[in-house]
Amino acid sequence: MAATFFLVFVLWVMFSRFGNIRLGPDSSRPEFGTTAWFAMLFTAGMGIGLVFYGVSEPVGYNANPAHPNEVTANTSASASEAMNSTLFHWLFHPWAIYIVLGLALGYFCFRKGLPMRPASALYPLIGNRIYGWIGNLVDVLAVFGTLFGLATSLGIGARQVNAGLTSLFGVPNVWWMQVIIVALITSVAVLSVMLGIDKGIRRLSVINLWLAVILMLLVFLFGPRLYILTGMADFTGFYLQHLPQTSLYVANPATDPNGFDFQQSWTLFYWGWWISWSPFVGMFIARISYGRTIRQFITGTLFAPVGASIVWFSVFGGAGLYYDNLKDAGIAEQPAELALFALLDQLPMPEIMAALLSVLTIVVVVLFFATSSDSGSLVVDMLTNGGDPHPIKLQRFFWAVTEGLVTIVLLMSAIGMQEGDADPLSTLQSASLVTGLPFAVVLIVICFGIVKALRSEDLRVMVPGTTPPTRGGESRVHVDPPGDVDRAKARSGSATGSAEEPGSSSSDSSDSGA
Repeated sequence: MAATFFLVFVLWVMFSRFGNIRLGPDSSRPEFGTTAWFAMLFTAGMGIGLVFYGVSEPVGYNANPAHPNEVTANTSASASEAMNSTLFHWLFHPWAIYIVLGLALGYFCFRKGLPMRPASALYPLIGNRIYGWIGNLVDVLAVFGTLFGLATSLGIGARQVNAGLTSLFGVPNVWWMQVIIVALITSVAVLSVMLGIDKGIRRLSVINLWLAVILMLLVFLFGPRLYILTGMADFTGFYLQHLPQTSLYVANPATDPNGFDFQQSWTLFYWGWWISWSPFVGMFIARISYGRTIRQFITGTLFAPVGASIVWFSVFGGAGLYYDNLKDAGIAEQPAELALFALLDQLPMPEIMAALLSVLTIVVVVLFFATSSDSGSLVVDMLTNGGDPHPIKLQRFFWAVTEGLVTIVLLMSAIGMQEGDADPLSTLQSASLVTGLPFAVVLIVICFGIVKALRSEDLRVMVPGTTPPTRGGESRVHVDPPGDVDRAKARSGSATGSAEEPGSSSSDSSDSGA
């Protein structure tokens, strides 16, 4: 119910009169181009999960329907139901969750001059108490949610890389190999985050996005093209037609035990995962969205990734459903981390081409791994640095390494230091669910804070040590336009000067900024 509330809320804000308000002063303009902006928010917001579950989730639901008494497995009906559940878990609801926190932080940080920290979103409700224990508690929850949410993604990414290396080169598929993979890819993330957003994260995200597009196009060209194209329309229509029913249905264990088990195993895990990711993704997309209007921010963040995800699942999930239902390929019988590689084996292409596609898949997973880790470490840096969007390099290094260590600890605790003792994914899922639950309450409260602030654009923001707000409602708090640390250091050392807009000269600065 909370996840559905967030979706309705962001749609209301998007179509409301508040849509023209900018995330920054009225004269601000976006810092990043549309392509780079989309690449960064998409790779940070979904990333590894799309590659890991793109094939395994639809074929898994298809072979094991949520309501086996009503739908026969491995049929066109089960395929529609399977894709509907998959799209429900990956499209509008998760991005709505991200937008709630991202909108609040972008508005209060860039327009009202508050620190880039989740507690700032509660300012309209609790005032200067955001600088006390209440605000610190919210930020601590955000740190833990980010660490464990990222660990879930990095853990499944390591499993998929290990599975791909095993199928290609015979590398052992064991826990210690996954630990080595986490360590190696964490080093790539460390390098990226040390270079900063513009030189590191942005470039890596754009490269990753294009490689993912190439992988998807090759699977489409060699796969069942007609089934994919017709399925893209059919599955999307089925999802949109049943969206209100799917969003509001809560299974009763007494009357629908199968649906109840399905929701507990999958839907609640996903909602907990997305909510635990919301501090990370919300802060990151806020950080890269300076200067955009609220309507641009919500439209781009909600509809562009959703459209890309529909195409992704239609290609990979649709191809998997085709080979399982019509060719009896048995992809659903494979472990989740091997499902994509099993699909590649079914494509009618030369063996060398299949091997190259598998290598490309591993590279895409590695880069998704790195872009999620470097973006997450930047967010945790800001959280533990009082909301400063320009954390020092030593702190960036520390948190990037810490994220890798948390993933390793969770993997090893699930394995019990022995192969086969437990499924690492279950421990990772539990960690994200437990940390996501309390933050769901925080997000609901933040929604009310956003409404209160937007309804009073002359909200008087008083940060300790600043002057009272002006008549126009914008406090005289110095708001730096976002940028890398090097560019921040290049500015004058004055703490009270006017903020310089991205792409403008100092002479163009004026008091119209925050």
